Amino acid sequence: MKVVTIVGARPQFIKAAAVSHALRRASHTELLVHTGQHYDDEMSAIFFEQLALPAPDYNLGIGSGLHGAQTGAMLAGIEEVLSKERPDWVLVYGDTNSTIAGALAAAKLHQRVAHVEAGLRSFNRAMPEEINRVVTDHLSNLLFCPSQTAFDNLAAEGITVGVHLVGDVMADVLQRTLERARESSNILKRLALKEHSYLLATIHRQENTDNLVHLRDILSAFNRVEETIVLPIHPRTRGALARLHGPVTLRASVRVIDPVGYLDLVRLAQSARLILTDSGGLQKEAYWLGVPCVTLREETEWVETVQTGWNTLAGARTDAIVDAVASFRPATTRPLLYGDGRSAERITGALIAT
Repeated sequence: MKVVTIVGARPQFIKAAAVSHALRRASHTELLVHTGQHYDDEMSAIFFEQLALPAPDYNLGIGSGLHGAQTGAMLAGIEEVLSKERPDWVLVYGDTNSTIAGALAAAKLHQRVAHVEAGLRSFNRAMPEEINRVVTDHLSNLLFCPSQTAFDNLAAEGITVGVHLVGDVMADVLQRTLERARESSNILKRLALKEHSYLLATIHRQENTDNLVHLRDILSAFNRVEETIVLPIHPRTRGALARLHGPVTLRASVRVIDPVGYLDLVRLAQSARLILTDSGGLQKEAYWLGVPCVTLREETEWVETVQTGWNTLAGARTDAIVDAVASFRPATTRPLLYGDGRSAERITGALIAT
């Protein structure tokens, strides 16, 4: 079996690592196409290295840009690769422009598409990610759902053929690397942090970085929190900070650092008292690690983390964020969510059998 895997952004490198290892262990051919959506060492190369992902067979080098231009360039580049390689499956992940470009290119060439992390819905069409998810799901031949909610979302849209409830591949990766992060990451020492004595924050969603009012309100909340906040800065967020009208002076307790690799991020997350994020991946990792999470959005695709009492939605509202940091306490139980760490095996089995 020959598979072409399309990746381009940091979360996709993590997800692809699990399935890539499973495919190669089973002696199948996988060709990795990196669109270049995330392209610098801190957002790309270090993840390939730490997750033992093989070097991309094709690197399209698209880079950043407006949605239409970026997706169009990806579509052209991926189409060229797929026309040459003619794989049995084109494998796409998540909800980025790389995802929809890969699915569109494959569908137009009448090549089969498999979507990992299918069925997620925020029901907010203002999110570019939501458009990418919906279109990709309706183009896909195999749809791998991380949760029963995702499975049910697809059924509500009339998608019932080729749908598999497999769990979340990010759980596979976290289970495999958790001990290594504890042993090899020295990020706490480098930052002079003690376990459970700080908050970890990440901001990268377009709704918070392109909306400068949202960004300012989030930063205002951080300034009012009387705890140390560690904020690895996403390139999109760094650019947004430069566009803010008037200077924003962050308290010394808000420690802005460069982006970190996967092992350092896991170490920071597992040792935090609480996580503040607009990242879907980090919401799940917080849950698996048993760390309470405050989500800086008004909705989440990972509704189960809220329903079980480990995640709360504060949006970009300053008072709501401050109140959540001060008062949110997680539930006393934490049921198993999103699979048992064997999702990649199920995905590989379904690809072979179909």
